[in-house]
Amino acid sequence: MMSHYIDNFADDLGPEKVVHIYEPKSKLRAIVVIDNISLGPAIGGCRMAKDVTTQEVFRLARAMTLKNALASLPHGGAKSAILADSGTDEKEALIREFAQAIKTLTDYTPGPDMGTDEECMAYIHDEIGRAVGLPKVLGGIPLDALGMTGYGLSVAAKVAANDLSLALENSRTIIQGFGNVGKAAAKYLSDIGVKLIATCDSKGGLHNPEGIDIPQLIKAKESGTPVSQSRLGKPVSNEELLKIESDIFIPAARPDVFTEANHELLKTSLVLEGANIPITHPAAKLMHQRGIMVVPDVIANSGGVICAATEYQGLSESDAFKRVEATIERNTDELVKRVFKEGLPPHEIAHKMARERIAKAMSYRAHM
Repeated sequence: MMSHYIDNFADDLGPEKVVHIYEPKSKLRAIVVIDNISLGPAIGGCRMAKDVTTQEVFRLARAMTLKNALASLPHGGAKSAILADSGTDEKEALIREFAQAIKTLTDYTPGPDMGTDEECMAYIHDEIGRAVGLPKVLGGIPLDALGMTGYGLSVAAKVAANDLSLALENSRTIIQGFGNVGKAAAKYLSDIGVKLIATCDSKGGLHNPEGIDIPQLIKAKESGTPVSQSRLGKPVSNEELLKIESDIFIPAARPDVFTEANHELLKTSLVLEGANIPITHPAAKLMHQRGIMVVPDVIANSGGVICAATEYQGLSESDAFKRVEATIERNTDELVKRVFKEGLPPHEIAHKMARERIAKAMSYRAHM
């Protein structure tokens, strides 16, 4: 049965299934939302965190529906969450039990997300033979190791900056969240001349107006040193980081970093949504009114799912890089130009772009 929240937000797209999982013996608690499969079987990440809600999983699943449609992938949208600390000693056991719990949900294939990785997908694949984002040794294209989502963000940056006449060379960039996506984005953006002036992790932030040494910061993080203790700039709080002026801002951590209550903290020209649903739509609309261009998550961070779909089809790493570049280039350019032409906020434009394709696919479904 749908929760009251989901019932309020259900529409002509979905969700098709909302599944709550609870195993009393192991205390496994999980949520799966399959939003729409008009374009094909759903692909969507499985995240692992204690505080994920049904509402959040639904919003993430809807973002996957739109993202897969915009990427011209033959897949619908879904998302799942295991409600546990990703650092638990019981992680493998919980992942394997979750896999068995979704065995009959054959229209959903999970991939890595916040708190899970290619090793977790290997456990799921071992249990039910259905997962993407697998280790290379199992025939997968390791999207985190390759930094596919970060690579896609750099592609979106190039296109949007060109359309906005924003010089990328030495542009002041902030990445809120220096995890798998943030690290890869920093690396690929530095290759095109972008200067990282601030970033953070869950323990605090770092600010260096002259530019942070990215290879040294990655080395420090990999050794277990928090960003704020890397001695590569001035330590700042995560809240202070949101107030630093920049040319490009990339939220690459948790959902709802910016809301109507704090959107005015952001002082930048271009936002690339590296995380899923990092800005509420009302906040993004207000940013649009202030002249900030936002490239929504369903376009900007679609490199990961494009890579996953490429793996699903049995293609190669080089195919994945080519598809990520071509798809995100096309979608970012269309988005920015339509925002200027139609005067609507970017999220509304992105949703229109996705719905145009989904509506056509749904018209062929006999039960619609």
